[in-house]
Amino acid sequence: MARKIKRQLGLLEVICVSSGVMISSGLFILPAIAYAQTGPAMILSYVIASLMIIPTVLSKSELVTAMPVTGGIYVFADRSMGPLMGTIGGLTAWISLAFKSAFSLLAMGIFVILLKPDVTEIQMKIISVAWCLLFTWLNIRGVKFSGRFQTITVLILALILIMYIVVGAFNIEASRFTPFAPMGANSIFMTAGLIFIAFSGTTKVTAIAGEVKNPGRNLPVGIFFSWGIVSLLYVAVVFVTVGILNPNELSTSFTPISLGGEAIMGRFGIILMTLGALLAFISTGNAGLLAASRNPLAMSKDELLPGVFSRLSNKNTPVVAILCTSAIMIAVILFLDIETFVKTASALKLVLFIIANVALIFMREANIRHYRPKYISPFYPWAQIIGIVCYVFLLFEMGTMPLFLVVVFIASGTGWYFLYAHGRIKREYAILHLIERLTGIRTTDQVLEEELREILVERDGTSRKWFSKLIRKTDITELQPDQTSEDLARHASNKINESTETKQAEIEQIISDKLNQDYSVVAEGLACLSIPIKGNRKFELMLYKSQAGISTSLPKPLHGIFIIFYTKDEWNLHLHTLSRLIKASQARSFSEKWLDASDSNVLKELLIQHCGDKL
Repeated sequence: MARKIKRQLGLLEVICVSSGVMISSGLFILPAIAYAQTGPAMILSYVIASLMIIPTVLSKSELVTAMPVTGGIYVFADRSMGPLMGTIGGLTAWISLAFKSAFSLLAMGIFVILLKPDVTEIQMKIISVAWCLLFTWLNIRGVKFSGRFQTITVLILALILIMYIVVGAFNIEASRFTPFAPMGANSIFMTAGLIFIAFSGTTKVTAIAGEVKNPGRNLPVGIFFSWGIVSLLYVAVVFVTVGILNPNELSTSFTPISLGGEAIMGRFGIILMTLGALLAFISTGNAGLLAASRNPLAMSKDELLPGVFSRLSNKNTPVVAILCTSAIMIAVILFLDIETFVKTASALKLVLFIIANVALIFMREANIRHYRPKYISPFYPWAQIIGIVCYVFLLFEMGTMPLFLVVVFIASGTGWYFLYAHGRIKREYAILHLIERLTGIRTTDQVLEEELREILVERDGTSRKWFSKLIRKTDITELQPDQTSEDLARHASNKINESTETKQAEIEQIISDKLNQDYSVVAEGLACLSIPIKGNRKFELMLYKSQAGISTSLPKPLHGIFIIFYTKDEWNLHLHTLSRLIKASQARSFSEKWLDASDSNVLKELLIQHCGDKL
């Protein structure tokens, strides 16, 4: 039996994975560089950088609640713009996050040297590789195990930072904030561009969306909470650091937060904040490996990478994808020039942000029926357009070499697609639906619609317990032999009319029309009708049985009619109920058992028995 990724991560673990990817060098190293360029006004630079990530936070939060599956930006790019863009986006996300995670582990060496100055460069790299191997083992053990480790690490780190903020607040000297912007206003925005990448990990948790419980709620809430919490910690820690350190110390040290800890708490402070830095880099390394390895897993399932990447261990973890990601990280740690590849990884992330915002625009404009996110991005499309413009500007500000390497990387991804994947897969994507909508010429077979429908069913999967409760509280109406389809339509419309704004005659006509359509018949003698009504938060199921059979324009009479009334906001609940009713109706010998049932309780148990364990 094929193994399947399981949903094991809760809201707290989502917050900690997302936060863990963010808190690293952006807090423990970058403040010194930012202060040297901007002065105390770097506090504003951190605020601006945090705001610049909002368009991508909004876009990815919507996309991931519509498609909460493993793969993140790869899935968004592929389903919106096609497998070529999916290949480019997936490979870019994989490599850039592997690079970022590797650099975080390598940055640990700076703090190891702070505690033990006689450590050599090769010893520093060996320590980083050892941590990488530990995280590889943790991830192979299982996502729940890795997520628990991540949660503990991030919570301890948060407590350390809060202690630093609280104690430091009593030692701030107001004079250290003047002059506030000695380099001018332009330096504030330039530094914001430098710091911006520190917030780039906010949405990386979308890559493991297929392993998150209740994704429609936990993913957007987790992403927003982590963004808000980390942004507040960043600004507060930087504010305190500026207020307690001498300007010369702050602008020349590679470990400004550790120096700040020493300034307010002595030897204990420097040890505590160095421990915090190590925890931050450990957290980023672990969360980065966890998220990065899911990109090749998703691409392999879609045949854009060899099938070996989608193999799962007995712990339901993508062991080959994890090992390959780990190997990339180790190679970066041991052999690559840090400065060039840090800039390249940053440039690749900007490309991913652009892709995410463009993907949302295509998914919205394609008007796909089953694109139904739980979270809807506000300020559409202006937030996305502003984000794209800002990211393009920052991309060109990165310099010639990173831009050149980005072009090379995109060209390599394109080459891989045409050499390996082109011609072997046929997939629909949002652009095709958009073209169909604009031209009126049918170009799709609704394959994407069906895929998104299945994702919705899996996302909101109503439990067997919930369905059982619904069936048991629903009355089953036994129709008399002389009652017709018109009588049935009148009875149902009259019953629902009390709780809806839709006119009874209109409902009655819809029911009559659907009773005469062959697509309503889900099994011999059984029909399921979906009736949309006006209003909000309205959902009702009606069950009918006719021993003699209701005659319609269809060849055979109907002995069971299931009618679901729902408002637009309850569309997903309707979809799940419909899926379970169809599953029960199509079970072996169900039609015969339905006719033979002696009373309504037997009929209800029959529906519950065959509805399926999970949808």
